[in-house]
Amino acid sequence: MNQTYSLNSQKYLQCYNSLLSQMIQSMTSATLLSSLSMTFINQMIPLHYAAIQMSKNLLLYTTNIPLQNIACQIIENQTKSIQDMMNIYNKCSCENNQTDINSYLGSYEQISSTMFSSMKNAESNNDINISFIHEMIPHHYGAIKMSKTLLQYPICDELYSILTTIISLQEQDINQMSTLLKKLHSTKN
Repeated sequence: MNQTYSLNSQKYLQCYNSLLSQMIQSMTSATLLSSLSMTFINQMIPLHYAAIQMSKNLLLYTTNIPLQNIACQIIENQTKSIQDMMNIYNKCSCENNQTDINSYLGSYEQISSTMFSSMKNAESNNDINISFIHEMIPHHYGAIKMSKTLLQYPICDELYSILTTIISLQEQDINQMSTLLKKLHSTKN
């Protein structure tokens, strides 16, 4: 850990890096099935779980009220999304052909590797608020791209509304975080 980081920043970043490693491990070892709906759920739940834990980590350190609100919103929305996916999991028996499975998995590999790399290399400094936003935006872009990709294939009916909700809410989060990031940078200058 770079010595220029404060003790709080070091603790925050150590937790973030641990959560990121767990997320990558869980997503790359997710069970792949002949149903893209179920495969997606197996991949998305650890991604959501990581966002929840990242947000809880931030809340230990930040006093920035708009960012506290965003973090609480992420926790609430992604906890509900996990529950919604778990509730339909055994109902999502829509089978996909091997061509679609291979195509989806190829796209997933590109999306997830870009997301993992962006999150590993996210800009960090002693302003934990700025670090969090740089970490969470690529996370959300990954979830949005995964959801939009899955919508190109036959999936179980129950999953459509969950996907559109993921896309809508995480696009809103990105807009809020991007606006806040500009304000945080302008106050530092």
